[in-house]
Amino acid sequence: MKNRDVIVKAGSRVLKSTPRKLNLVAGLVRNKKVSFATVQLRFCEKKAAGLIRKVLNSAIANAQNYGLDIDNLYIKEILIGKSLTLRRVCPKLWVELIELVNVIVI
Repeated sequence: MKNRDVIVKAGSRVLKSTPRKLNLVAGLVRNKKVSFATVQLRFCEKKAAGLIRKVLNSAIANAQNYGLDIDNLYIKEILIGKSLTLRRVCPKLWVELIELVNVIVI
């Protein structure tokens, strides 16, 4: 049998966090083994860690559907892009901008 690499993807379209905050946490787990990354994200106290952990767990579940061994998985890349901006306006008081982002784990 040929030994071939299988790429498993998982993504989330809308996360209520800024790309800058998500990139800080994503930098912790880029190019790491999945077992190490899940431990890092579990003990990271940032809200973005929980959001990225959900996407990573989805990628692990997708890999299990292909019959891959979880111990040999690693994170090739995490892409974080800017999606849309939700603007809430309360006249005469304040303006709050909330950025929604895309996250793709490969």
